[in-house]
Amino acid sequence: MATSRSYTNLLDLASGNFPAMGNQFKERRRLPRVMSVPGIVSEQDDDQAVSVSSDNPSTISTDRMIIVANQLPLKAKRREDNKGWSFCWNEDSLLLQLKDGLPEDMEVLYVGSLRVDIDPAEQDDVSQYLLDKFKCVPTFLPADVLEKFYDGFCKRQLWPLFHYMLPFSTNKSHRFDRSLWEAYVLANKLFFQKVVEVINPEDDYIWVHDYHLMVLPTFIRRRFNRVKMGFFLHSPFPSSEIYRTLPVREEILKALLNSDIIGFHTFDYARHFLSCCSRMLGLEYQSKRGYLGLEYYGRTISIKIMPVGIHMGRIESVMRMADEESKVREIKQQFEGKTILLGVDDMDIFKGINLKILAMEQMLRQHPKWQGRAVLVQIVNPARGKGIHLDDIHTEIQESCSRINRVFGRPGYEPIVFIDRSVSIAEKVTYYSLAECVIVTAVRDGMNLTPYEYIACRQGISGSESCSNVSSPKKSMLVISEFIGCSPSLSGAIRVNPWNVETTAEAMNEAISMGEGEKQLRHEKHYRYVSTHDVAYWSRSFLQDMERACTDLLRKRCWGIGLSFGFRVVALDPNFKKLSIDAMVSAYLRARSRAILLDYDGTVMPQNSINKSPSKEVISLLETLCADPKNVVFIVSGRGRASLSEWFTPCKKLGIAAEHGYFMRWSQSDDWEICGKSTEFGWMQIAEPVMKLYTEATDGSGIERKESALVWQYRDADLGFGSAQAKEMLDHLESVLANEPVAAKSGQFIVEVKPQDVSKGLVAEKIFSSMVEKGNQADFVLCVGDDRSDEDMFEVISSAISRKILSPNASVFACTVGQKPSKAKYYLDDTSEVINMLQSLAEESDYSPPCIGEETGDSSLRQL
Repeated sequence: MATSRSYTNLLDLASGNFPAMGNQFKERRRLPRVMSVPGIVSEQDDDQAVSVSSDNPSTISTDRMIIVANQLPLKAKRREDNKGWSFCWNEDSLLLQLKDGLPEDMEVLYVGSLRVDIDPAEQDDVSQYLLDKFKCVPTFLPADVLEKFYDGFCKRQLWPLFHYMLPFSTNKSHRFDRSLWEAYVLANKLFFQKVVEVINPEDDYIWVHDYHLMVLPTFIRRRFNRVKMGFFLHSPFPSSEIYRTLPVREEILKALLNSDIIGFHTFDYARHFLSCCSRMLGLEYQSKRGYLGLEYYGRTISIKIMPVGIHMGRIESVMRMADEESKVREIKQQFEGKTILLGVDDMDIFKGINLKILAMEQMLRQHPKWQGRAVLVQIVNPARGKGIHLDDIHTEIQESCSRINRVFGRPGYEPIVFIDRSVSIAEKVTYYSLAECVIVTAVRDGMNLTPYEYIACRQGISGSESCSNVSSPKKSMLVISEFIGCSPSLSGAIRVNPWNVETTAEAMNEAISMGEGEKQLRHEKHYRYVSTHDVAYWSRSFLQDMERACTDLLRKRCWGIGLSFGFRVVALDPNFKKLSIDAMVSAYLRARSRAILLDYDGTVMPQNSINKSPSKEVISLLETLCADPKNVVFIVSGRGRASLSEWFTPCKKLGIAAEHGYFMRWSQSDDWEICGKSTEFGWMQIAEPVMKLYTEATDGSGIERKESALVWQYRDADLGFGSAQAKEMLDHLESVLANEPVAAKSGQFIVEVKPQDVSKGLVAEKIFSSMVEKGNQADFVLCVGDDRSDEDMFEVISSAISRKILSPNASVFACTVGQKPSKAKYYLDDTSEVINMLQSLAEESDYSPPCIGEETGDSSLRQL
């Protein structure tokens, strides 16, 4: 099967067109629909971007949860007669266990794949059976897609990268392969198609799990704009320096941002994700009342930090089951009189198994008293997929075990017991119950619940044989890597850097040599946490935050924009809409007295432009608007008066408010007015040295000294460091300037200190009041700006009619640039749309501009 590697084909994949790869699925009979939701599924094009809203009433009155993961929480095996399959719940699956934290009346559906290969002829029957019996919807991936999706992109691309492993090897199988990415996108689309078959978009919650399905939120959000959706990442999220090497880094970030809430095990993982969003997408997060959130096109995406827990009931039932097996007594007899150190890990290059074994060797050398007494039992779970370097790692571990057992072993004693086979959970629980210490030396791991399970087993249950001396005080010890997700929550554990074998060896010795009382105290502390922060607590907390995150979206108007993985939902206040040029021009023509207030940077001049002087087009438009006697036109900017005066020399009648209105003139022939009350600038001698300190420490930053203000800008600095320095500087300035008549404020990549009685809002108020005094009360207002300082103008305009400084019938168009929360009622997307809007007004203006150099007389009187 040939798959194009071109990016055009990748866009096709994300848009729902699947050349070559998708044809084989179109002929296959679809799973029967179980919910009747009109307008959702189309047999011809089931990926058309349709917003499903209240026009399609729900057929179900209670909330439902659809859990989507790579694998269903089921076990499957072929019947003995080879006629069909038998299925049962996988009691150890996290997806099944999390139901305990959901409301009892909440129906739960699962969408995922099976661990076994089902013949295509049986798939429809199996699908219907699993839906009826288990409320599971299986996704069947063709063998070639599955191999490229799971063993390829997931295990050879994402898994290593998310565990901080870059593809330095020249081996082509480790480098980015676009065909694997296309298979990943296709697999996510197939999961999406199964979700569509059962979803009630008005009522259902969707909870997507883990790195296998990171682009699924885009497919779902593209079809159902208002769907309530969360995502939880169970693996680490790497630092931005690692993640930025991924060729499809922005596609994955944008896909995740189509969720309402994104969950991580630790703050480190969340911090790395937020840093990537900041550095690659220019998004800044905010903390409100303890919740982290990202503003993204009017939507607030919540960031949830909550480590998962274990299912205490399942552990207790397994402990009871273990008592019934003869294996318990056999294991006790085998290790009688020995001190057991235990390791339980998957076969994976990131688990640090050989580092643990080398640390055991070091401990035996440094502390000979443990020779013949201490035993490291290392249980290795089978690898979950075709991971990289598995054969090499397995060989290395076996060689280390053999060598250490030769050197330190003796008849009846082996210091390393390497169990390389499938171990039943009952047998594993027995080892947990007997071990004096559990050791986890993973060099990177998303969570790792082994320490939690160990603590629960050491606590034991009443009457359990698998926990010896139940009546005696409980104790347990942990030596864990500082690079695993559960490390922050286990404060009584001995944390180690697993790469430092000597330190790990000393920690192992300390753990098994520690006094009984200290072991008991640490165990009690850990058990309190583990028993209260179980899997039900985790899922309940996530659902509560998902409900809170989705509430705000339901109050807003939503629509989807963008192609492929650039798709996003824009959510705006119902009263916030795009400026209608036709409606504005119509009001413009009716008006007798007009006020036009324009910000400069980011409004008529693009923010990222290196040449900051206005274009000839902008000059021409402003001249035309100023020439109309009904118009009062002002540039209201934070820039200095010298540069603004020079740039707009051709516009004789243009009013300019410089430095946020500290300086103001009505036309080129008028003198500059000082609008600020304060003319003393001694505070600059206090503020400038502070700014210089931060400039010296922040490469790419600089100070702009204006006549009335000081500005520290860090647009060319490292974004993360510059932002942190800006916050620190703001606190510093507010402290040293507490008794001065100035205000220190942050803006887009700047920190500015200016007089307190100066703002763009006061400029707007002064212009409107002056027009009233001269008998030309404005009945048309256009105010356009793009940043925080312009919000002051929008605020004044919103109350201007009630304060009678505008006509009672005035047409007011307060417009921000960019779709973002604002006090303005309208928006335009960018500066090019602002220019086009001004062009429309200029075409309807009464007079052509005078020639450059022509005398215009007293322009302020002529304008009014």
